[in-house]
Amino acid sequence: MEDIWIEKYRPKKLSEIVGHREIIERLSAYVRSKNIPHLLFAGPAGTGKTTCAIAIAREIFGDAWKQNFHELNASDERGINVVRGKIKDFARTAPIGDVGFKIIFLDEADALTSDAQAALRRTMEMYSHICRFILSANYSSRIIEPIQSRCAIFRFRPLSDEDVKSYIRMIAEKEGLEITDDALDAIAFVAKGDMRKAINALQISASVSKKIDSDTVYLSTSTIRPEEIKELVEQALRGEFMASRKILEDLFTKYGLSGEDILSQIHQTIYDLTIPEDKKISLIERVGEAEFRLVEGSNERIQLEALLAQFALVGRSLR
Repeated sequence: MEDIWIEKYRPKKLSEIVGHREIIERLSAYVRSKNIPHLLFAGPAGTGKTTCAIAIAREIFGDAWKQNFHELNASDERGINVVRGKIKDFARTAPIGDVGFKIIFLDEADALTSDAQAALRRTMEMYSHICRFILSANYSSRIIEPIQSRCAIFRFRPLSDEDVKSYIRMIAEKEGLEITDDALDAIAFVAKGDMRKAINALQISASVSKKIDSDTVYLSTSTIRPEEIKELVEQALRGEFMASRKILEDLFTKYGLSGEDILSQIHQTIYDLTIPEDKKISLIERVGEAEFRLVEGSNERIQLEALLAQFALVGRSLR
């Protein structure tokens, strides 16, 4: 690959970011005033947290943004020595330019140890006159309350399918790709609101063919087509256990997925079945039990076949 499209097409301004209209409006108000409080961005991966932080720095500092913006990934360096060393050293130095403060961006801040967070709390307080902190976390509940109370909190939701499709369509046009509507649907299905995953799926598919359809997307990303999983579940519910087991075997060999990947797609499919709600509840309960056993280290094929057997038993009551 000549370049990584995630970086190539990362929005440079807040106004270019798709989705999160309310969040973008509030952040733009801070940028216009050339002043921001400490910020906490919380939400799933690939929803624009890092992009928003970089866009804020670009718009506030202009050409000097790299000198006034320091990014650390807290999952790599998460001990108290990092707070006392790298973070404090950068926070105490004077900013470059006329803005009056610098920005430290702590990605995956929820991976910081409790001691490091306690030290960070005091650092945020001592150097707030010349330094602002932007913290990014997948789980805000893992950030200690004293830090949360010092930050303006912004909660990012998974992006809608339409937002994902519109951005992917824009990239496809710029790269000279021919992409079908069903391919866009497939990318949205694979991404599940994660724009980073969607762009990666497009780039991988483009390396296979300049004309992208749903088959290209599913095969490139090793994702099972929803209709195949639905057929697997429906065969089991009809009592055709050996037929559903054969489909399961084909999925393992065709896509090379783990048992947890297949189980995750089975879980999504159950909600689309045309069966009574109490039966869906029963199926979801059995999926939860199988998932627990897989996480604990059980044999994935045995557990998934046992799950199909349980589906067949539930299916008897539907006939």
